[in-house]
Amino acid sequence: MLLVAAVVMPAVACTSESSSDGGERAASCAYRVLYQDRTYRDVANVEFTAGEKLGPATIPPCDDTGGQDEGEQAGETTTAYKVEGVSPEVAVAVGGAPGDVVFVAAHLGDELPPEIRKLIDGS
Repeated sequence: MLLVAAVVMPAVACTSESSSDGGERAASCAYRVLYQDRTYRDVANVEFTAGEKLGPATIPPCDDTGGQDEGEQAGETTTAYKVEGVSPEVAVAVGGAPGDVVFVAAHLGDELPPEIRKLIDGS
């Protein structure tokens, strides 16, 4: 049986700010997901339907302190789900179950793919 859920998910990211008196600026971590050799980032305010299970995806660790080697940190494993009407090369939903997922999309530089713009704009 195929489970399908429509959800709107807010953006998830950890960030820190510098102080206004010129204090040290800390690094920030954006929410990223690795699935089939592609990197996806979260996108807020997208209405989408999560569909069939695609397979495992990895949420890489956040090294916002700059002191750890990437090889020493293990990423978190999650599940990727198809987003109805969009190729998995463009976007997937990730999470523990289709009704509890985050929408993530591959970006073209700083631009979102046109398929994602349509989901955001509702057209």
